[in-house]
Amino acid sequence: MNKLADLVVRFPWVFIIFFLAITGVFGSQLPKTEVDPAVKSQLPPDLPTRANLDKLEEMFGGSDMVMVSISSDDVLNPDTLLRVKKISKKMERVKDFDKVISLFTLKDIQGEDGQMIVDPAVKRIPKTDKAREKLRADLKDNDMIYGNVLSKDFKHTAVIGFLGLKATDEVVLEKINRILEEYPGPESVLIAGMPFTRTHLSKDIKGDMQRFMPYGLLIMLIFLYVCFRQLRGVLLPFIMTVMAIVVAMGLIPILGWKIQMITIIVPVILIAVANDYGIHLMSRYQEDNLPGAGLDSKGLAKKGIQALGAPILFTAVTTIAGLMSLLTHVIIPAKQLGILASAGVAFALVGSLLFIPSVLAVLPMAKPVLDDLDKRNPRISFLDRILRKTAAEVSRRPKAILAAVIGIVLAAIPGIWLVVVDTNPNNYYPADAPVRVSGDLVSEYFGGSTSTNVMIQGDIKSPEIMKEIDAFEKHMETHPNVDITTSIAKVVREMNEVMHDGDKAMDRIPGKRDTIAQYFLLYSMSGEPDDFDRLVDFPYKHAQVTARINENGTQIMKDVIRYAHDYIATRPEGVFVMVSGFADMFSDLVDHVVHGQVYSLLLSLLLVGVLVGVLFRSFFAGVLTVVPLALSMVLLFGLMGYFDIELNIATSMLSSIMIGVGVDYTIHYLWRYREERRNGLDPMEAVRVTLSTTGRGIVFNALSVVVGFSVLMLSAFLPVKFFGILVVISISACMVGALVLLPVISILFRPRFLEPNAK
Repeated sequence: MNKLADLVVRFPWVFIIFFLAITGVFGSQLPKTEVDPAVKSQLPPDLPTRANLDKLEEMFGGSDMVMVSISSDDVLNPDTLLRVKKISKKMERVKDFDKVISLFTLKDIQGEDGQMIVDPAVKRIPKTDKAREKLRADLKDNDMIYGNVLSKDFKHTAVIGFLGLKATDEVVLEKINRILEEYPGPESVLIAGMPFTRTHLSKDIKGDMQRFMPYGLLIMLIFLYVCFRQLRGVLLPFIMTVMAIVVAMGLIPILGWKIQMITIIVPVILIAVANDYGIHLMSRYQEDNLPGAGLDSKGLAKKGIQALGAPILFTAVTTIAGLMSLLTHVIIPAKQLGILASAGVAFALVGSLLFIPSVLAVLPMAKPVLDDLDKRNPRISFLDRILRKTAAEVSRRPKAILAAVIGIVLAAIPGIWLVVVDTNPNNYYPADAPVRVSGDLVSEYFGGSTSTNVMIQGDIKSPEIMKEIDAFEKHMETHPNVDITTSIAKVVREMNEVMHDGDKAMDRIPGKRDTIAQYFLLYSMSGEPDDFDRLVDFPYKHAQVTARINENGTQIMKDVIRYAHDYIATRPEGVFVMVSGFADMFSDLVDHVVHGQVYSLLLSLLLVGVLVGVLFRSFFAGVLTVVPLALSMVLLFGLMGYFDIELNIATSMLSSIMIGVGVDYTIHYLWRYREERRNGLDPMEAVRVTLSTTGRGIVFNALSVVVGFSVLMLSAFLPVKFFGILVVISISACMVGALVLLPVISILFRPRFLEPNAK
């Protein structure tokens, strides 16, 4: 570090200009950043669930649907039906929709004199009460209508538009809103569906970014002022943090990435973490800037690098190791978060060792603040009393404290098994949010907006294949969370019934292929040619069964997917060729969230343990470092289970980030304790001195992280809010582990690498 320090004070302006130029280059890329709220984008393109969904959409059209729900006391009253008709017809003219279904587009099939008559389910709006009740009875008998686009209490009806593969969410919703404004009415109208959810996600991601940056930086400024009470002490760590954020976020468009819900955490991580290195340097600068010390600006800058270069480098490396362990995730934004945050921390590290000392070297010497430091807020003396009392209790009752820690951890373990994993974007919002309100209405009255889709392959017109489709559809209807199913088999059964004069006994698949083929021919004479596009392909070689799920929870979706797979496993091979849909993708996300959590947690603990073992040249040092971190994670996940905090895409990032940050406290404690033991103090006295000195730094460091992450509680997303809450818990646990558990271990077990005679 001596050569680096000499280089900095000799050429300070070179480093200043270099860092400003680098920041300018990355800053110029910020206007190019784009937001991507699509859940599908979170999975790699070659992952089977995403590839299957792409294939399914290519064959049968897009799975995304926008549902416009119209509600009144009776949706069959003439005025409401007229409004629904106008909205439906207008939506049919929107080119972004592949297909629109409603009371006026879905069909009613009737047989007459050996002919098949296909009319809209609502052919004309009833003008009398008698005609309305006749229509009500007819709609109840129509499986394609009742419970699908019409609620069973006749108080809600839906117009559903299926988006084309090239449609844009914002454009489609803008057109729908214009249609609703064009046809106003007293009925209550809600919009639901994944495009609606994604649009809200996109808007709220931008809103979070606009809130996090100013509030987070303001909080950091206040914290720095409380720490230093000196302009350069406030501005230099602040500027370094802002530069690190600019570099990290500027990488997004350079790498061809887009901002997702998880990515908005990157600036907050850097606000909370990247200023630590500058804080250490400025604290040392003020400590060395004493009257009569005989140091000028360059001497103070040089001494800071020499004294703190190595520990700052090592704590940054362990933080980066924790962040980079996120690369074990399959989920794309998790990997991107690890890379972006690591790049920001690395830039802050290098800038803190080069840019900040360079600026200090060219600035006039600051006025010493030692007297001011002595007169600081009385809370500091209160903290000193707490730390001294902690040291005394640790020395007096180490075994009792160790037993208490073990007891707390054992009590937390059962909570781990209660942790629920959820990846549905609808559940990112509180219950009263528009996305949740509309989603809950769709789930309650229309069978849900999320579906699982199963592709069938073969001669679809053959009775054998058609019966397989029919049997599978009936099986899916028996699942308690599946209310609505659609398939070509259901249509064929209805055709068979009406062509036998409405005989309910003929509600079955015909036994001959020619009969089925004839039904399709008869239908084509009066029906629309694209009525079956979403059920079967034109050559009649592939068909799909769609099962809509009436709950938003990912675990329920996972259970429905398992229900489908269990049935398919009992059927002839080669008929059911693919299980797909958004429910399948959400279900797959659950597994990847869990696996990514486990792998990244284990890898981060391993990397941190190895790095600390290398630092102290002791295997046991690495093990000892992992213990408080692992116990903190057990406590964290136990509390998540007990308090029903879900493990989702955001909270699954927490452990790796917190291990990378929390290990700093362990390193600082062990380093100072070993130094005091080598100075001749016995273990109890070494603990007292360590907690009274380094303990304060550990507390302030932990507070800076907690304060920085607290801005996440302003998020529009529940996972991000819970992430902010869990940071407080996990960092507090890591801090207590360093200030209580490590001293207890130091006294009871006296690790050899910390003893005065250790090599």
